[in-house]
Amino acid sequence: MTTDNIMSGVVIKGSRRVAIQDYPIPVPGVGEVLLEMQASGLCGSDLRAIYRPENPKSEGAEGYRGVIAGHEPCGKIVAIGQNVSPEWKVNDRVVVYHIHGCGSCRECRAGRFISCHSETGREAYGWQRNGGHSDYILTSAADLVRLLEPLSYIDGSVIACGLGTAYAATLRAQISGLDTVLVTGMGPVGLGAALLAQKEGANVYGLEVDPARRQAAEELGIYTLDGASPKVKETIIELTGGYGPSVVIDCSGHPSARLTGLEVAREWARIVFVGEGGSVTFDVSPLVIHKSLTIYGSWVCSISQMESLVENLVKWKLFPEKVVSHVFSVHEAEKAYALFDSGKSGKVIIASEEEAKRWKESK
Repeated sequence: MTTDNIMSGVVIKGSRRVAIQDYPIPVPGVGEVLLEMQASGLCGSDLRAIYRPENPKSEGAEGYRGVIAGHEPCGKIVAIGQNVSPEWKVNDRVVVYHIHGCGSCRECRAGRFISCHSETGREAYGWQRNGGHSDYILTSAADLVRLLEPLSYIDGSVIACGLGTAYAATLRAQISGLDTVLVTGMGPVGLGAALLAQKEGANVYGLEVDPARRQAAEELGIYTLDGASPKVKETIIELTGGYGPSVVIDCSGHPSARLTGLEVAREWARIVFVGEGGSVTFDVSPLVIHKSLTIYGSWVCSISQMESLVENLVKWKLFPEKVVSHVFSVHEAEKAYALFDSGKSGKVIIASEEEAKRWKESK
């Protein structure tokens, strides 16, 4: 809510605490634009690195500097600073690529701001600079991706990190209609990876231990197995004609799911580790070398990949807000984070009153 040039923003305090604070509405400077926020997603990395720890770290890529949280922003331009390209206009709908890079290093020049080498120029929205859990957000125009019709603002928020992360994983694996794909962990990123792999032509299976998440995946058309079943490996091999999947994407971050994926993968399969945290221990020779597996790590998509994702979603008529289960206002952030932390939800979004109303009416 805004009053007399004051806006509200959410700050994460650690130890599962959040606070709503007042801030002056910023004015865009050179190369900057001001967005009226419409949707801002909650991400598992917010929980793992900021919300749950007693003392979140303040340095490095995941260092949190006490800024307004939320690194999945989507909104519309309401003010434009000097020296911004004329392609951007007031009322344009945009997704914010959530890493601002230095713009000069090799990785930035390739559009991979997530891998920016600069210790001072690299800043992530919601981590080192103010993010999207607010009424407005000040962004660099270089970080904007146009949100194409008919995608919604909530679609855009899902794209901004979670679905972009899933898309990068499918690209690393070079998924096609020739593939059988196993996605382990059917949270928001896993759901996104499975839906994208289906659109890329693959036969897709999910693996999940939580019954509610299995049901959510099934409702989206993803055949999902119980990861806790003692015969799950045999079932996967049987479903894949005795060969195992040609691609495994781990979105769980759990040791047993990662190991299961490695064990059931067919010879010459591609494995992509996406889920953060945890570890996995395995015997390298029989499981990786002798099966000629390729193992990738995949973090976040590049800004150009995010642009192509937006274009493909329109072409595929795939609207990622279908993975969203709950929408809250900025002032309901405490409730939103508590629910998301419980693991009993799909994707959770903080949205404007107008966008929340549209979403609820569309259900």
